[in-house]
Amino acid sequence: MKFFQKYTAACLLVTGFLIMWEVCARLVDLGFILPAPSDIAYKLWEIKAPLFLEHLPSTLVIIVIGLFISIVFGVGLAVWMSVSKTAERTFYPIIISSQTIPIIALAPIFVLWFGYTIWSKVVVTVLITFFPITVNTYDGLRSTSKDYRDLLLTMGASKKDLFFKLQVPASAPHFFSGLKVAVTLSVIGAAIGEWIGAQAGLGYFSRRMMTQFDGAGVFAPIILLSAVGVLFFLLVGWIERRTLRWRKTK
Repeated sequence: MKFFQKYTAACLLVTGFLIMWEVCARLVDLGFILPAPSDIAYKLWEIKAPLFLEHLPSTLVIIVIGLFISIVFGVGLAVWMSVSKTAERTFYPIIISSQTIPIIALAPIFVLWFGYTIWSKVVVTVLITFFPITVNTYDGLRSTSKDYRDLLLTMGASKKDLFFKLQVPASAPHFFSGLKVAVTLSVIGAAIGEWIGAQAGLGYFSRRMMTQFDGAGVFAPIILLSAVGVLFFLLVGWIERRTLRWRKTK
């Protein structure tokens, strides 16, 4: 109840959009192009067994592995760049430049390299999620107050103390902001990888339904992918609130 009271405007907007979509879909009556939301919901219920038992777990594994790799290497690289000017000048331009390359164009290359294994999809997910985690964490590590730094130094703080007692707490909100972006992008990365080449997964299932001109079947896994992204975002937000209790929020 509190959720609907807080997000009344958003709920009304979504409800109005779904009603308009339903009406337009019924008027057009071209289910293979524009299926009605009710048809999509029915299709999702009809194919729930293969979606939830086979394809959803496959996609979740890709997302979790991709995010884990991005967090480990992204945070590690951000820390390295924050303490080494050489590392910053070497890797930061490369990280920025990597975002100008269309990932969907590289996905078929990864399929050639790794085949239809899970790693071709994981690499796509990592390439998409690595950037926001690395850049946000790096910016957070550099956002420490000079006054606080000078205060700790006058109190005899070592470089280790400065890092763990000043830089890490200051960068934590930035890290979680980047992670929130990354978890939503990870769903896109996994879907792109599965769309290009896979034997299971929600993206693969959507592409298979498209070859059968099943509009509702195409939309059903997309709706599920969206729900996964929202749940991951909410999970990160919950972890952030539990971890950063000291942070003042409205």
